Amino acid sequence: METKHSKFHGANSPFLRGPGGFLFGLWSVVTQTTAKGFRDSSFEIRHSTFDIRNLEFKVRTVILLLTTYLLLLTNQTKAQSLDDYLILAAENNPGLKASYARYQAMAERVNQPGLPDPELQAGFFLEPMERFMGNQTADFRLMQMFPWFGMIGTQKEEANQMAKAQYQLFLEEKNQLLLLVKSTWYEQVRLKEEIKISKENLEYLRKYEELALIRFQAGTSSPSLTPSQSMPKPTVNSTSAGSSSGMGGMGGITSSAMNSPSSMNSEMSAAPMGSSTTGMSAVLQIRMQIRELENSIEQLQANQEPLQIKFNQLLNREIRAEINLPEQLEKPVLSLEKQEILDSIRQNNPMLAMYQAEIGAYEQQAKMAKLEGKPMLGAGVNYMTFAPRPENGMQMGGENMVMPMVSLTLPIYRKKINSKIKETEYLKESAQLDRQKTENLLAMEWANAFRTWEESDRNLRLYEDQILLVNQQIHLLETSFTSNATGLEEVLRANQQLLDYQQKRINALNQQQQSLAQLEALAATSLTFQP
Repeated sequence: METKHSKFHGANSPFLRGPGGFLFGLWSVVTQTTAKGFRDSSFEIRHSTFDIRNLEFKVRTVILLLTTYLLLLTNQTKAQSLDDYLILAAENNPGLKASYARYQAMAERVNQPGLPDPELQAGFFLEPMERFMGNQTADFRLMQMFPWFGMIGTQKEEANQMAKAQYQLFLEEKNQLLLLVKSTWYEQVRLKEEIKISKENLEYLRKYEELALIRFQAGTSSPSLTPSQSMPKPTVNSTSAGSSSGMGGMGGITSSAMNSPSSMNSEMSAAPMGSSTTGMSAVLQIRMQIRELENSIEQLQANQEPLQIKFNQLLNREIRAEINLPEQLEKPVLSLEKQEILDSIRQNNPMLAMYQAEIGAYEQQAKMAKLEGKPMLGAGVNYMTFAPRPENGMQMGGENMVMPMVSLTLPIYRKKINSKIKETEYLKESAQLDRQKTENLLAMEWANAFRTWEESDRNLRLYEDQILLVNQQIHLLETSFTSNATGLEEVLRANQQLLDYQQKRINALNQQQQSLAQLEALAATSLTFQP
């Protein structure tokens, strides 16, 4: 595999010869530069205060370059991408190895068809049999049977088609494994990003708590915040990126912000009586939100462990092995149109190819059944030993005999042959129908996955626009809050809504990546633009 170092430095680079070779190569560069490069230079460096011949400079240069190299090597080791983990899963997963072993076992059947073993018969007479040629003492027969023309080739082709079907099953299992790895990876990144956003929101709540305490202690809490008013509860664990609760939340802010003048005047008139109570209520409401958000963060962190164990087990690694995750998910871009993806699925899906290979195998089995109705030919030799027989005082005969032989089977029982032919025809029809059924199911899965992709894409654009609007609203509310024109409740509600939209955006992006992984598993190929 070509690495970054081999790409930029070549195969003979000292960067590829280990720490000792690297240090030696680095020292050679320094000494050659000192001995030759600066000696041939057109400018005079001897009068400079920076003396290149100083040993201290050489040592510092070596240490600096060595440190840089080690940092690059460490970053390269740690910065494992999703593609690296997919390769590890394909190489190490025991289930996938077992599937490939089954394919290898099936592929060995291609070499098994051949001629039947020759048959050797031997017979010995306890008492020599008197014959005209002498007394026969033994009889040896060697026979080799030959199947009808084309039978061995048909058997090999049938085994080859079955091996192809098994290989397609291996590819399907590989695609499902990679889908699981991708799905678990995206879920981990989603959790990591949700935890990050929740912690940022927690810091904002603590700042608002300090501000509310200051106002409470100063007796200048906002009069619009009454004990009867309830704060919105955090919804950290958003389960659907496509829900429409976000727009409802916007409506809630608009209705609460546009109170009638009479009610606002009545609240302001009651402020001197309950300003301290209202201020303390705001502090308590913030603390309630902080506690709920802390609990949600703890739950999100607890959810990371099962995903980490699942991911490492898919890669057949230690369950606590470190997983390097990016800071956030990137928005994918499809490289094919909707109909083109369906065409790619029909062309590349391993299950369709498996059924096609099975159909080919059943066709070969039908040919084999027909060839079994043909006779088998045999060729051999019969060797008989004779001993001389005394007759009238003379030894008669005693010469051994060799007799060539041929044989021919007579397949006269046609019922079993016809039954085998019908069996293979039914199996072929069954495989064709299963292929059609699978193609229909794949089209249904394609439609659902692409609908999820389009829905996530729409929601993603919506939530990004909503986040921009809520940020603008928060800026206005904070400005108004500093001048005591807006209650703290409105600022908190807007921040909670921002958190909700951020998490919904993460879920929409995760859902889009999941649907893309599903489409790639169906099409058995990459569907995004590669950088």
